[in-house]
Amino acid sequence: DLYKLPNNKVAPAGKGVDLSHSRLVLISSAGGYLPATQDPYDAENDLGDYTIRRFPITTPPEQIAFAHTHYDHAAVNADQQVLLPLGHLQDLVLEGKIGALAPDLISFMGYQPDAGRVVDETIPAIVAAAKEMAVQAALLVPS
Repeated sequence: DLYKLPNNKVAPAGKGVDLSHSRLVLISSAGGYLPATQDPYDAENDLGDYTIRRFPITTPPEQIAFAHTHYDHAAVNADQQVLLPLGHLQDLVLEGKIGALAPDLISFMGYQPDAGRVVDETIPAIVAAAKEMAVQAALLVPS
């Protein structure tokens, strides 16, 4: 009774894209950031953190950290590909199944309990970053 759930009668959809001729951006809710140059997410904040981080897809894995306290980090600490599958995506580019990858990935902290702030802050920031990189497709990997 606390939340008014949407009642979608028609699924929103648009024209499909041919991934083999598209630039794809990786978006992750894992809370990834570069500790040498970026502030961590405010993972301890009960109200969430609605900011995003961008960093190059060529960043070595050892330079990436994860500031997010709402999932078990065991898998991502063992292999970052589970939440940042950049190696797999690069393989798909080499096979011609994806045209290209955007130069940066977009990261945010998935714990965002205020849907209004997600709509007003996080989503516009992600869309602006994607538009700046001229992408035609996105892959969201949730944590």
